[in-house]
Amino acid sequence: MIIQQTEIADAYIIKREPHSDERGSFSRVLCKQELEDAGLCSDIVQVNLSTNIHKGTLRGLHYQSGDDAEDKFVICISGSVFDVCVDIRKESPTYGKWVGETLSAENGYALYIPKGCAHGYLTLEDNSSVMYFVTQFYQPAVEGGYRYDDPAFNIKWPLNEPYIISNKDMLWDYS
Repeated sequence: MIIQQTEIADAYIIKREPHSDERGSFSRVLCKQELEDAGLCSDIVQVNLSTNIHKGTLRGLHYQSGDDAEDKFVICISGSVFDVCVDIRKESPTYGKWVGETLSAENGYALYIPKGCAHGYLTLEDNSSVMYFVTQFYQPAVEGGYRYDDPAFNIKWPLNEPYIISNKDMLWDYS
């Protein structure tokens, strides 16, 4: 695995190193030892799969707060998405900034999102699926979110509206 720092403190792009031959390829998606060696949390307690039928589906921006804040390791296993991490940690030197990366089944990239950051993504293709590994169990009581179009973040989504968005995500407040 190749672990590269992003512009957000403690957020990383993780690239697989596939080994290929006439049969196809093999690569590690997640390696506890390599994450620990890089100082990242590797205590995964839950793995989530999100399937998305249509291009232009936007999910997020979500986070959990307090003791239930979670690190996320996000990978696209079919199709492609524009994955976003927004730093909402007031004490962070990158507070209010965001980073986005195209994750696809083809490129095999993952985004490591640290505790205290909000996460969201926009599907770039029909039938895109995202798997994310998290370090805390889902706790609805501490779930929070921001609108995808919050002017404080000014995220540059790669597709123009209209997006397919849940009512819940449309009702998040602006920061």
